[in-house]
Amino acid sequence: MRTLRLLWRLLAIARTLARHDALAPLEELGVAPLVARLAGLVSRRSAEGRPGQKLAAALAELGPSFIKLGQFLSTRADLLGEQIAADLSELQDDLPPFGAGEARRTIETELGRGIDELFEDFDEQPVSAASIAQVHLATVAPSQDEEPGEGAAPAEPRPVAVKVLRPGIERAFARDMALFYALAELAERAQPSLRRFRLREVVATFEAVVHIEMDLRMEAAAASELADNFEGDPSYRVPAIDWERSGRRVLTQERVSGIRLDDREALLAAGHDLQAVLTRAAEIFFNQVFRDGFFHGDQHPGNMWVDERGSIVAVDFGIMGRLDLDTRRYLADMLMTTLQRDYRALAQVQADAGYLPPDSDLDTFAQALRSVCEPIFGRPLSRISFARLLAQLFQLTESFAMPVQPQLLLLQKNMLMAEGISRRLDSQLNIWTLAQPLIVDWMQANRGPQARLRDGARELLQALERVPRTLEHVERAAQRLAEAPPEAYRPETPGERRTAVMTALPWVLAAGLLALLLLK
Repeated sequence: MRTLRLLWRLLAIARTLARHDALAPLEELGVAPLVARLAGLVSRRSAEGRPGQKLAAALAELGPSFIKLGQFLSTRADLLGEQIAADLSELQDDLPPFGAGEARRTIETELGRGIDELFEDFDEQPVSAASIAQVHLATVAPSQDEEPGEGAAPAEPRPVAVKVLRPGIERAFARDMALFYALAELAERAQPSLRRFRLREVVATFEAVVHIEMDLRMEAAAASELADNFEGDPSYRVPAIDWERSGRRVLTQERVSGIRLDDREALLAAGHDLQAVLTRAAEIFFNQVFRDGFFHGDQHPGNMWVDERGSIVAVDFGIMGRLDLDTRRYLADMLMTTLQRDYRALAQVQADAGYLPPDSDLDTFAQALRSVCEPIFGRPLSRISFARLLAQLFQLTESFAMPVQPQLLLLQKNMLMAEGISRRLDSQLNIWTLAQPLIVDWMQANRGPQARLRDGARELLQALERVPRTLEHVERAAQRLAEAPPEAYRPETPGERRTAVMTALPWVLAAGLLALLLLK
C-alpha cells in the first residue's frame, strides 16, 4: 500500500513537472523512468525559459515543501549545475495567506492569552505570506515600566511584527519528507554514481533545516545571538525579540523598515552613499563569517534593508550558518595560498582539512586548482567573482570524489547573493575588496606567526591541565590492583589475558605519555 501511494504521488508530481516542461531532472537521474515517461505522454507541454526557471515554476505550484526544497537545492550547484542552482535561488516564497481567524487561534492557543490582551491593535490582513508562515502588523500597549513621569508626554504604543506558522504545516512537511527520502533512495539505486552526493544525507539536512524553521523559538534565539554579536555596532540592526509574545508557533519582534538593499534608485534618492552602504555590508558579512562563525543564511535583498541612518537592517533568521574556528582558519589558509598562487600548498590545506580523500594524488589536485585559479590573476578586481571562483573549486569535488561540505555550500550561496547585490548597486566595485582591511587584520591575528605561537602555547597549557587527571587515573588503577583479593591472581586463560591487556592498555599509554611529557 505504501509503495502504491508513493507511485501515485510521484505520478502527480511528474505531471506537474511535465506541464512546466521540467521533467529533465527525473529523466536524467533515471528515477522511476516509467512514471516520468507516462507523465510526459499525458501532460508534457512546451514552456519558455531556462531549465532552472521551468523547475522553479513547477516547484512553486507543488506547494510549501517543494518551494523550500527548491530554495535549499539552490545551494547545491554541485548537484544541479551552476545555472539551475542560480535560477532556483530566485524561487519566490510567496503563497496566498491563510485566514485571520486561524492566525488568531494559533496565537491565542500558543500564548495562552487573548489577542486583545496581547496586543493593543492587531491587523488581520497579513503584510506577507510565505510557505511556512505569514506576518501581521500589530502594536503593543506601553508597559508600566514605560509609563512617563508626571508632566511627560504619554508613551506611544510599540509597533511590532507578528509571525505565525501556517496551520497544519508540520503534518504536511512530515508527509512530504517521507516522499523525499524515498526519491533519494530511488535516485541512488538508479544511478550509483550519485551515492557520493549522499542524497539521503542531503534530505536529512533539509529536514533538520525545516524543523528549525518551523520552531519560531529557534529563529528568535538566532536573532538574539546575532544581536549580541553586533552589540554596540550601529552599522547593523537586528529587530528586538518580544519574548513574552513569542513561542514555538508565534514570533513577535520589533517592527523595522527601510529601503531594499538592492534598490539603487531609492537609495540614491534617499541620499545614501552607495559605496558606504556596500562597505558596511561587506564588513558585516565578513564579521559574521570569520569573527563570529555565525552568519545569516538567507541574505537575499528581501531580507536586507537600509534604514534612514544608513544602517543595514536584517530580518528572517530561520536559516543560519555556523563555521567552527578550525573551518574558518582553513578558509583563511585557502585564501592566503590562493593569493600567493601556491597551488601545492592550497591542495595540502584541503587535504589537511579532510576535504580530499587520502588516496588522492596531491600534485594532480594542485594542477586542477591551478586550472581554476590562474585565469583570474591579472584581471581587474571589478571583473573577478570570488564567489564564482569558490563555486568552481567546489566543482572539482566531482572529479576527486571529495565529500560535500554543507556549511561551505551555504556560505557560497550567500557570497553569490552578496556579489549580486554589490554589482547591481555599483558594477565597478568588488564587495570583497571593501572588506580587505578586516581580512588582513583577521588573518594576521589568527594565522600569523604570533597567532600560531599563541595556539601552540594554548595546546601545551591544555596538555598540562590534563596531567593531574591522568595521575589521578593511574593512582586509582594502582589502588584497585593493590586491593584486589588473592583469588584475583589465579592463573588466567588466554582469553582473560587478552581482556586484561585491553583493559589496562589505556592506563599504560597514559602513564607512558605522562613520562614523555615530564622528561621533555
